[in-house]
Amino acid sequence: MPRFAANLSLMYTDRPFVERFKAAHLDGFKFVECLFPYAHSCEELQDALNQNHLKQVLINTPPGGHDGAMVAQMWDAGMRGVACLPGHEIEFEAGFKLALKYAKAMKCNQIHAMAGCVPLAFRQDIKASNFPLTSSDLAQTKGPLLDTFLENLYKAGNWAAQEGITVLIEPINTRDIPHYFLNRQAQAHHIVESLGLPNVKVQMDLYHCQIVEGDVIEKMKHYLPTGRVAHIQVAGVPLRQELHMGELNYQEVFKVLDELAQACQWSGCVGLEYRPIEGAQIDGTSRGLSWLKESVSWMA
Repeated sequence: MPRFAANLSLMYTDRPFVERFKAAHLDGFKFVECLFPYAHSCEELQDALNQNHLKQVLINTPPGGHDGAMVAQMWDAGMRGVACLPGHEIEFEAGFKLALKYAKAMKCNQIHAMAGCVPLAFRQDIKASNFPLTSSDLAQTKGPLLDTFLENLYKAGNWAAQEGITVLIEPINTRDIPHYFLNRQAQAHHIVESLGLPNVKVQMDLYHCQIVEGDVIEKMKHYLPTGRVAHIQVAGVPLRQELHMGELNYQEVFKVLDELAQACQWSGCVGLEYRPIEGAQIDGTSRGLSWLKESVSWMA
């Protein structure tokens, strides 16, 4: 059975953020992740983790800005990261070092460096599908952005290595985030291979993968043995709800993942980055976890 991490940005939204740690603990989780922890102090979050015997496995870099007060503002303004944006290198460094500060305090060993969206000036050569189909297309249509992304990731990878932290990049579908820079698994792996840094790896979100390219089981079989996948995320497709709903058969997905994990000695976590149908209702997230209890039963 995979090691599941509750995503506290999307789950338990019936209560304030810091109280979600206790809710996750009471539901039996040992691992948690979140998007942006920056609205709270490092000390407050560290206490919440310690009191509830939880391990933080992932946080994101800020979507923009250079301090915690700007994160929500930048997200609301449509910013989805700056790592690929020429001219934002100083902003990326400030945001990444803020993430590094929080990761160290929370004893979190993975940071997702958000790439950002392709600016309008760079979209003219990109097909109507909003994303290139191959790694060579990525280089041809987004050359300056790719150069910036590689340079920022190389610096971030070296900063993070000093703290024993892994930097992740994630392909995201362009329906949820239009014009996001990175969309396909092959692109992400091409970038990681190009950098050649052992602590820069791929965050493989099966929800995004299914929407963009499908064939997720074969994609797992292809990419997990490479050692370049550090973290997996999941959600029901297409509505991003509980896993027993939608077009993906997660029982089969997790069966294959367990087999691959054993064969490849993969020990990462699976982040539950979905929006519970009743998540805003009191205890709605907990009620929606019936799928997890059923999964434990059939995989026992």
